[in-house]
Amino acid sequence: MASSSSSGLTFKLHPLVILNISDHYTRLKSQSQPPHAAANGGEATTSPPPASVFGCIIGVQRDARSRSSTASSSSPIPPPIPSIDPSSRKSKNFVNKKVFPNFYILGWYSTGSEAQEADMQIHKALMDINESPVYVLLNPSINHAQKDLPVTIYESELHVIDGIPQLIFVRSSYTIETVEAERISVDHVAHLKPSDGGSAATQLAAHLTGIHSAIKMLNSRIRVLHHYLLAMQKGDIPCENSLLRQVSSLLRRLPAIESEKFQDDFLMEYNDTLLISYLAMFTNCSSTMNELVDKFNTAYDRHSRRGGRSAFF
Repeated sequence: MASSSSSGLTFKLHPLVILNISDHYTRLKSQSQPPHAAANGGEATTSPPPASVFGCIIGVQRDARSRSSTASSSSPIPPPIPSIDPSSRKSKNFVNKKVFPNFYILGWYSTGSEAQEADMQIHKALMDINESPVYVLLNPSINHAQKDLPVTIYESELHVIDGIPQLIFVRSSYTIETVEAERISVDHVAHLKPSDGGSAATQLAAHLTGIHSAIKMLNSRIRVLHHYLLAMQKGDIPCENSLLRQVSSLLRRLPAIESEKFQDDFLMEYNDTLLISYLAMFTNCSSTMNELVDKFNTAYDRHSRRGGRSAFF
């Protein structure tokens, strides 16, 4: 593997690609972990790290002027891995181009500390879709002393080694490019980690934590009442009519979620909430479209003044 690429290309990597790879690896790791305690001794067992994950990198092809490619998203490859079917990849690429006409399959991604010899076989299999694919490698191991992102981008170049032409991986330079929506999402994900004292940093996480604590406390108190009533029914403790009346009054306060009226009211509230969300989304889209039209009119008006043309809008 050579030290750096000689093509002079620069790759623009969006945070969504890194988040997708990290999420893919985390889901595989959580699914491969055994139970916390063994069945015989009750001691916790440590599981080996999960295998590498694989997927396709989707983005904008190389720009001849800026000499750069933009990796905007990714798509995981289902097991068995590694297996890349060019026909299925081309069909999925056709579906992606229906939604994003400028997007192509730029290459593939994997997890690990460095590129292996077996990775070249997958790289060559992807050349049926892209003549010069890119390989994005994410190192999932945590190193608190490392300040740079644990992401390496490789290109393939044909080098003559011992008189034999061979394809080898070469490192390529990249920059992180974000849009406003990605910056908001990355900031939200970065603050999801609990701060000191166990309280979450974001308002949404704090709200959900409070609801979880309230439900947990209600569940524990209902269990206490249930065990008390069972003991009273078995005759282990004396029967107290005053306490039974209090328990009965308490149970009547709980919502009857199995009733037909509750289901109708719940569906009505749920539909109203969805309708408000859709209206807010349409309003946001309309506002964005109006801003785009205003900017287009301003730019075209300046162009028309120079060329003597009139604006479309």
